[in-house]
Amino acid sequence: MSKDSEKKIDQHVSTSQALDDEQRVKVLSPGMLVMKRFFRNKLAMAGLVILIAMFLFSFVGGVVSPYGESQVFRKTEYVWKDYAGATDNDAYIFTVKEGMNFPAAAQQKFILAVNQEQESFATNDAEYGLEKKGDVYYQITSAEPVATVLTLKGKSSYKEAGSTPVTDEIKEGYTEALEAGEDSFEVDGVTYSITKAGRQDMISVSGVIGIATKKVFNAVSQEDAPGFGFQEAALGAIAEDKSSFEYEDTKYEMQSLKGQAVEILKEGQVYATISSLLVSPQTAGSFLSLPFKEAVEEAILEKADTFTAINEKGEEEKYQLQRKNTQYVVRSQKKTTVNDTFRSPDSKHWAGTDGNGMDMLTRLMYGGRISLLIGFVVVIIEVVLGVIIGGISGYFGGWVDTILMRLVDVVICIPAMPLYIIIGSVMDYYKIDPRIRIYALCAILGVIGWPSIARIVRGQILSLREQEFMVATEATGIRISRRIFRHLIPNVIPQLIVFATMGLGDVILMEATLSFLGIGVKFPYASWGNIVNAVNDVYVLTNFPFVWIPAGCLILLTVLGFNFVGDGLRDAFDPKMKR
Repeated sequence: MSKDSEKKIDQHVSTSQALDDEQRVKVLSPGMLVMKRFFRNKLAMAGLVILIAMFLFSFVGGVVSPYGESQVFRKTEYVWKDYAGATDNDAYIFTVKEGMNFPAAAQQKFILAVNQEQESFATNDAEYGLEKKGDVYYQITSAEPVATVLTLKGKSSYKEAGSTPVTDEIKEGYTEALEAGEDSFEVDGVTYSITKAGRQDMISVSGVIGIATKKVFNAVSQEDAPGFGFQEAALGAIAEDKSSFEYEDTKYEMQSLKGQAVEILKEGQVYATISSLLVSPQTAGSFLSLPFKEAVEEAILEKADTFTAINEKGEEEKYQLQRKNTQYVVRSQKKTTVNDTFRSPDSKHWAGTDGNGMDMLTRLMYGGRISLLIGFVVVIIEVVLGVIIGGISGYFGGWVDTILMRLVDVVICIPAMPLYIIIGSVMDYYKIDPRIRIYALCAILGVIGWPSIARIVRGQILSLREQEFMVATEATGIRISRRIFRHLIPNVIPQLIVFATMGLGDVILMEATLSFLGIGVKFPYASWGNIVNAVNDVYVLTNFPFVWIPAGCLILLTVLGFNFVGDGLRDAFDPKMKR
């Protein structure tokens, strides 16, 4: 090659870097032109930076985070818990003599008889009498049938007539009384009477079988709980205004305390108390000590909010006393392990913890994965369905186009939000697995959102199919599917990229809305939408902004980033843009 030719070539090649240089443009490919235009758009670059940051935060952050998505953090603290309850007792407490029976039906009849000021009542073929002992208690007597006895040829047959079983001791006592010509006998301290009833004898229980009082007996220990005989002797002494009484050859002294309580002393030591205040533990089977009950009663009389008493370990402990209507609740501090909920941001949890005690920053990372993946999967489904239906409709036209476009119209007319709510409620009813719900959510959003893409593809193909390159493909005998997807669809890809990019933001917003309403992604999986769902609680909304503001900001930034990138791609693909 001559030097003159080389010189002409060097003069033709431009060294200018300006995009509007004619010679420079001639050596740039269409892809390079689009790229140059895109990178020149400052908003598009800002959106790209935002999206890269979101992807790194969501997919890389979850890997490097020391915590798991559903890891719950717990803490140890002292909390006030209900320990006991107290109330002024206004119900009758029944104490039955050993070996006797006073069923619930008889207790109800007793209360009715007292209210009607009757001296006797009957139930279940048993007759009962009641005698009022001052204003302290009632003494209950009974003539309850025990058995009928038929004696033939020196042999007696017994037939039970009541709830008391006929023991060998009762049979032996009956035989001895019959031989001695007596009409009563005693077994284990219980007196039985014998009455004639035709050819049979009736054995019945007679005498005092129990007492009923509104006074509450409190014992020093669970093993020394006072029985029927002790209670009757103590109540009798109170009714007769005595300062002492004897029971089983032991003398007991009585002295009044504050209020209406009475303290019973045995050999100078407190043995029991009688009070009108009923103090009972919250835990079944627990025993409250006598000093504790006395401290509760004293605090109620003094209208104190707190008091100190000896606990079950023999140590002094502070208690709270709260009044609820006519009852009192005694609360104690207990060491317990609870979820570390709504913890403020610190060095351990940079974004705090949520209402379940989970690390907020880690939940935001994993939530970003779910939200972004749902966005991409839904857009892919929309593009695939839209390209297939729009491409076929635009290429064939005619009745095929009419049918497919009417299908598009039908799908567009479907009320999307009510459909999402109905499907979400059905999945809630059948308790669908949360992971399957995510797949179902992607499928539903994709199936509902493809018609707009189908219309774009159809419109582009309607204009492209009449051009010369399509006539050439038809003349060369290329099959129809290749004409559509190899020659037509690639010419629509720039518009699809722009539409899909901008549609990603819409899908993420829709997912966030559904999860916020509780019909999207379910616990334990996190998404930015169900994290923002915490604002349903006004208390959380006003007092713990670190729980919902970060997720809202991430949604805002991500949607904004996709919109910026989509606008940049639209401007870059625009052939009318100034070079």
